[in-house]
Amino acid sequence: MGDIEKREWALKLAVLGDPAVGKTSLIDKYITDSFRENYQPTLGVNIVSKDIRIEEINSKIRLLLWDIAGQHKYELTRQSFFQGCVGALLVYDMTRYSTFEQISLKWLEDFKNFSRPDGVYILIGNKSDLTDSIRVSSEEGKSLSQKINAAEFIETSAKYGKNVEKAFKKLVLHILRKSGVKFEIN
Repeated sequence: MGDIEKREWALKLAVLGDPAVGKTSLIDKYITDSFRENYQPTLGVNIVSKDIRIEEINSKIRLLLWDIAGQHKYELTRQSFFQGCVGALLVYDMTRYSTFEQISLKWLEDFKNFSRPDGVYILIGNKSDLTDSIRVSSEEGKSLSQKINAAEFIETSAKYGKNVEKAFKKLVLHILRKSGVKFEIN
């Protein structure tokens, strides 16, 4: 792989899920390695970017992360935020079963209906650190992931950073592979 030409990409990614599942916390942990205990709902959409390098394929990638509000009052405006979106993290709170159910009832449908038809998504079970409060088992997460044809299923903890970097990188790698870039995903 030493003679691969250097490539640059810009990828629009959405982070989707019900209110308070930890979407903003995952992005904050990924971008600034920070975590806030107090919940502040996202109003409409928050857009941040991060430049990453993937040495395996000699690429520089600008990620445009769209943190899309989960509140019902943003239902109509939310649809326009999906335009050009190539990937998504579908996030649920492992301590609230209703947020898990909404993945296939709402968030996956929105992503499929309003983003690019070749879009890639990963299922994220967040708040894995709250072990005493978990209501959605790993097995249920894996099962849903297979049922909805998610590229992967990953359990994360935005608070402690567990698998946060991995989740974003895996999403990017799956998008690039679907775009025809040849490499192995470990």
